[in-house]
Amino acid sequence: MKKLLLASAATALVASAASAESHMSEVKFGILLGFTGPIESLTPMMADSAELALSEVNESGNFLEGVTLSAVRGDTTCVDASAATAAAEQLVSEGAIAIMGAACSGASTAVLANVAMPNGVPMISPSSTSPALSTVEDNDLFFRTAPSDARQGEVLAQVLMDKGVESVAVTYTNNDYGKGFSDAFAASYEGMGGSITANVPHEDDKGDYSAEVGSLASAGGDALVVLGYADSGGKGVIQSALDTGAFDTFVMGDGMYADSLVADLGSSMVGSYGTVPWSEGEGADAFAEITSAAGINGESSFTRESYDAMALLAMAAMAGGEATSEAIAANIMDVANAPGEKILPGELGKALEILADGGDVDYVGATGVELVGPGEAAGSYREYEITEDGYETVQFR
Repeated sequence: MKKLLLASAATALVASAASAESHMSEVKFGILLGFTGPIESLTPMMADSAELALSEVNESGNFLEGVTLSAVRGDTTCVDASAATAAAEQLVSEGAIAIMGAACSGASTAVLANVAMPNGVPMISPSSTSPALSTVEDNDLFFRTAPSDARQGEVLAQVLMDKGVESVAVTYTNNDYGKGFSDAFAASYEGMGGSITANVPHEDDKGDYSAEVGSLASAGGDALVVLGYADSGGKGVIQSALDTGAFDTFVMGDGMYADSLVADLGSSMVGSYGTVPWSEGEGADAFAEITSAAGINGESSFTRESYDAMALLAMAAMAGGEATSEAIAANIMDVANAPGEKILPGELGKALEILADGGDVDYVGATGVELVGPGEAAGSYREYEITEDGYETVQFR
């Protein structure tokens, strides 16, 4: 339930917190992403988008009477739970009171259990989409601005059925993300009457994927569904399939959406298609404007979700009247949902003013934010096709 505070009471609360923390002129938020590893071509834009939200807050001067927000970065590698845990521990030791991240589902699972919960630090992932995270124990500390792959599996299956594709082979990256996505897709596709000829996991960072492609080719299918990473095994499988002529049409999940994939594989990808979390409308348009002005590629995957995640952390602290992990965790759902004045990208200063005056905000953001259930995005998806000109939107679902 939203906090219904009188303006005078809210002002007093903020003033009290500012007085109690008068020594505090800077507050740190962590940015925990896979700066190396299978999504390394995406994370620079994700981090820049998150830091754009912090810059917007700082430029307004409205955060807790002028307290400055700063970011500290950590690299999970995306695939190494120990590295992810160590990176998160370092962020907390450097004073981060909340984390924007992690990016990959396995990293988020490890960080939540080993760092966030023991230290009471809230985290909002912009891109961890494993269905298992919907039910993981989290002490109300884990949130995400990207929707679960339980939904993406349904959407991708429907795309195939709408195209009349009746049989596919599937390969998925052998981790929490890939297995969860594969299970969700298979259940939906087969439930709709489709046939899966083979469902083969692949490891990332191998030099040769001929064995996996051989198994998939032997099983056959109208297309190959690739639920992996554009900078690692997913691309490797596609390259091997193209080299051997095993498949010429690829259907891809969100982890495969990257400019680097098209740049590396070129015209051989024309005609392939897939899905990626995306939104349209005034929030998306506003985000495009501010990222363009800042020189950030806002069209890259999960940039919108990253901006929204960081914006939610800042607004939650403001709503709680203090820059603490506890205040942030307690107020994320409030600022993310109705009732309240709708807030778009570029309007974070306005949101902070409303909260300081005791009002409520309903953060719409770049992705049409609405957190449901355990604190995850309802979300929508962009169905795309690869043409000679790159990625082309077919529709939103």
